[in-house]
Amino acid sequence: MRDLAFVAFLFAFIGVGFRKPFLFVLCFCYIDIVAPQRLSYFLINSIPISLIVFGLAIGGWLAVDDKRDTRWSGRQFLLIALLLYCWMTTINADFPVEAADKWSWVWKALVWAIFLPLTLRTKLRIESLILIMLLSAGAIAIAGGIKTAGGGGGYGQLQLLLNENYGLYEGSIMSAVGISIIPLILWYRKHGTIFPPDWRVSLFCFALIFACALLPIGTQARTGLVCLVILAVLSLRAVKHRFLYVAGAVLLTIAVIPFLPQSFTARMETIRDHKSDQSASTRVAVWAWTWEYAKDHPFGGGFEAYIQNHVRVEKAGGTTYDPDKPQESEATVYEERSRAYHSSYFEMLGEQGYPGLALWLLLHGVSLVQMERLRRRYLKTRRAEEQWIAPLATALQHGHVTYMIGSLFVGIAFQPFIYMMLALEMGLSTYVRRREREAGWRPLTARPAQVPARHPVPNAH
Repeated sequence: MRDLAFVAFLFAFIGVGFRKPFLFVLCFCYIDIVAPQRLSYFLINSIPISLIVFGLAIGGWLAVDDKRDTRWSGRQFLLIALLLYCWMTTINADFPVEAADKWSWVWKALVWAIFLPLTLRTKLRIESLILIMLLSAGAIAIAGGIKTAGGGGGYGQLQLLLNENYGLYEGSIMSAVGISIIPLILWYRKHGTIFPPDWRVSLFCFALIFACALLPIGTQARTGLVCLVILAVLSLRAVKHRFLYVAGAVLLTIAVIPFLPQSFTARMETIRDHKSDQSASTRVAVWAWTWEYAKDHPFGGGFEAYIQNHVRVEKAGGTTYDPDKPQESEATVYEERSRAYHSSYFEMLGEQGYPGLALWLLLHGVSLVQMERLRRRYLKTRRAEEQWIAPLATALQHGHVTYMIGSLFVGIAFQPFIYMMLALEMGLSTYVRRREREAGWRPLTARPAQVPARHPVPNAH
């Protein structure tokens, strides 16, 4: 019955979608993040729902949507260059079959990031995308937060909505993403209009933030803790009373520590000395192998090139965070093969070489700089219709930086969620640039931009 109801809903949705094609765009974002078809036992799992909605979104935009305000960003051309380069390395990959399997979803993430900014031509659409991203990731975060608050969790044991270990359902990845969306949650609580700010919206937003903050504890992912600390430091730029903020953060940390599980604190202590932990020490060895590999293969080995690695690691004696393994008091030597990169930076270096890594870093670097420019330009604006721009640029920048720091320790270079965030940043930039150009904006003058009268109510396509 669940499958039949979903199919009936899908046909009805398609009928409505061709009148409002942006609904297809939002639907694909939800499917790409949550993968609801995996909740099915038979019928929906056998239908390529993601590919169907992907085609409907692009086809609906081409056939129906208004494209008069469409503008391209330079970062979209960087994405095109990265897409073509990844295609080239896939053709010449060290492991063609495995590389083709990863390429089958990477190209969709990159094409979607190129396409999505073209649809974000109104404030309502930008806000709608933010809401879908928050609710989609929030569905996973809420499930993990509830289980953590109920005493569940553990490294590799916390089930996040689905019993899967890929994408956002992997503990370290979801911890990084969950912490990264906290600035957007705070922005929506204050500036959202689809659900106007009131006590119910505030209550939900604070509850969602609490669930996201619990994810590093429930998953016992060190990446999540690092992201939480980074975000706390970045938030100093946006708060008004910094002394009270720091004092409150210190007091909250002191109050929370006694309630943390012993397994969590034991695992977090391995951050100080990676040689006492097998997982951490192996990562460092794989990074060293990747660095040497790139010297001989400057253009990378294609997707999944790590399969050929072979590392020999000496682990220092000490305690272990794994309750299923006995404590070790002496140094041990072990070997591992085909160990994943566990770092987006080394993932790009090993798979795409120096050119791919440079394109990837340039793409993210330019995006962060553009958000900083928007933040400074609109930070002190007095126009009511512009006061949401600087806070949104700040929220996107803080979330983006948090994600990039987290990606130092987990291989999420091609995670679709960050490419949606990049598309959101590009859409915001092109939307603001179009408004400025229509209003005759002059950056070197003190005169504020005058928004044309035809834009007071955004088009809801």
